[in-house]
Amino acid sequence: METRVHPPVAAALRLCLHGLMLGLLALTAVKAYADGRPHPGAVTAVAAGLAAVYGAGAAARSVQPGTRVGAGWLAVLGVLWAALLVLSPDALWVAFPLYFLQLHLLPTRWGLPAVAVTAGAAIASFLLHGQEVTPGTFIGPLLGAAVAVATVLGYEALFRESERRRELIEELVATRAELAEAERTAGTLAERERLAREIHDTLAQGLSSIQLLLRAAERTLPEDAPAAAHVHRAREAAQDNLAEARRFVRALTPPDLANGSLTAALERLSARSTTPALTVRFAVSGTPVELPTPYEVALLRTAQSALANTVRHAGAGRAEITLSFMDTSVSLDVVDDGRGFALDVPAAGATESGGFGLPAMRSRARSLGGTLSVESAPGQGTAVALTLPLPAGRTGREAA
Repeated sequence: METRVHPPVAAALRLCLHGLMLGLLALTAVKAYADGRPHPGAVTAVAAGLAAVYGAGAAARSVQPGTRVGAGWLAVLGVLWAALLVLSPDALWVAFPLYFLQLHLLPTRWGLPAVAVTAGAAIASFLLHGQEVTPGTFIGPLLGAAVAVATVLGYEALFRESERRRELIEELVATRAELAEAERTAGTLAERERLAREIHDTLAQGLSSIQLLLRAAERTLPEDAPAAAHVHRAREAAQDNLAEARRFVRALTPPDLANGSLTAALERLSARSTTPALTVRFAVSGTPVELPTPYEVALLRTAQSALANTVRHAGAGRAEITLSFMDTSVSLDVVDDGRGFALDVPAAGATESGGFGLPAMRSRARSLGGTLSVESAPGQGTAVALTLPLPAGRTGREAA
């Protein structure tokens, strides 16, 4: 007979149950001779048979709670015990380990009636053998049954509570691992973005300026000037290195942008953020134009940060992301119908590091010459708007 768990306490209880059963059977056989009971040989034989059946079932792996094998094993034990009761009144004490077996192997709806029948049989054995009937005759078996029921049901309740705590601990450990992985990923992406901005704002811009200056120098030099060939080679080297710097910037672009346009990335963000409790919609206004990578990264990260605050703190049921292309600027608006906050009190998460706070959004906007505005009030939702000036040559009117 296998138990569901094998902690030291459960193993000790199992051994005590085995010892109790075998000890009571041995006591029944010994008293049959010591007290001069009729048919002592038959009592000993039935007690030995009951001990053998019990030992076989206790060692069998197929005897499990809620199985037919377990119920059949209990039935055989019950028949042998009833025969032993007929032969000796001392066999009634075997009812106590039987209570525990019945409650352990049978479902509760069958285990409780089986315990009641066993207690009734133990009491009836007194009457069968003409023993003196006293209050203890009834109280003893009934009290033993009550103790067994309370012990088994209490242990099962503790077992279920222990299992729930174990599952909660495992879930907590898994969540911490996921959080640590998410933080590592966020840190990696943030560093990639920083490097992309640095390369774009320093190397790429510097090489572009050098190329323009060399092109101007090329136009002012006579074709037969000795320095013309050197200027031409220098301009080509600057052009090649500028192309290489731009490849670095593209390689460090966030995966959402690497797999498509900014519009597609915002659409995927809206779809991923939509839950049964929150509906996120995305819309585009105006004529889209191609934007530099730092602009796309800034707009995407601002949308992610604002939407993360909506999901984590606003308790909103609806949010809208709007990307607007105007004549000289591009703007991103994230509006929700959540609980809002007082603007003179920092919102939850506003000072967090890692890019989810409003200061980080404002810093990103300032780095590109743009502005970030926030409108909110308690109970009136929140609106976050990022506006960036379009680079020269990429205005909406020219693109149209």
